[in-house]
Amino acid sequence: MREEEQKLQMVALARSLFERGYSVGGAGNLSVRLDRERILVTPTGASLGRLQAERLAVVDMRGNLLSGDKPSKESVFHLAIYRNNPACGAIVHLHSTYLTALSCLQGLDPDNAIRAFTPYYVMRVGKLAVVPYYPPGDGNIARELGERANRGKAFLLANHGVVVCGENLVDALENTEELEETAKLYFILQGHKIRYLTAAEIKDLEHRGK
Repeated sequence: MREEEQKLQMVALARSLFERGYSVGGAGNLSVRLDRERILVTPTGASLGRLQAERLAVVDMRGNLLSGDKPSKESVFHLAIYRNNPACGAIVHLHSTYLTALSCLQGLDPDNAIRAFTPYYVMRVGKLAVVPYYPPGDGNIARELGERANRGKAFLLANHGVVVCGENLVDALENTEELEETAKLYFILQGHKIRYLTAAEIKDLEHRGK
C-alpha cells in the first residue's frame, strides 16, 4: 500500500474507533510501519476522531521527525516494539473503557491478565501480559515493551490502557476490538462460574490460528 493510502486508511480507521467510543478526547495513538526505516504515527494530543492525513507524523526508527506534525510522545514505545519485533506492522494504543478498567485491578496475573474463556481471544491475541505502572511518557514503558515485544501481541499497561500489535493496521484494530470485547465479557461474568478453556483446547486453537 502506498504511503498516501496508508495515511487515508489511518484517518478512516481512527475515526471509526472514536465514533464507536473506543477513544475519547485526545487519548490513544496509532502507528504503522511504512518501510524498514520509517513509521507513520498519530500526532501528539490529536483526537482519533479528527485526524488529517497531511498532518500525520512520519518518523524514522530513531524518532526523528521527517514530515507532518510532532508525533505522539508515546511514539517512543511504538518504536521500541518495531525495533525489537520485525513482524509487527502496526500498533494500536487505546484507553478503551473495559481494558482500562481491567488495567486498574489489583492481583492480575502479570503473564496473562485474562484467562482464556473464548476461542476468539486465543486465536486473535493469545494472552495479555501486564506491564507495571509508569507515568504516561515515562521511558520505562518503552523499555518494558521493547523487552517483551517478541513475546506477545498485546500488553496491558497498569492503570493506563492497552497496546496491541498486528501485521497491518486492520489486523491490529481487529485484535484490539476482540480484546476489548473479551474484557467486557470478563466484567459481565464476574460473580458467575466461568467455564475456562482447558490447556488442550488452547493448544488446539493456537494451531488453528485466526
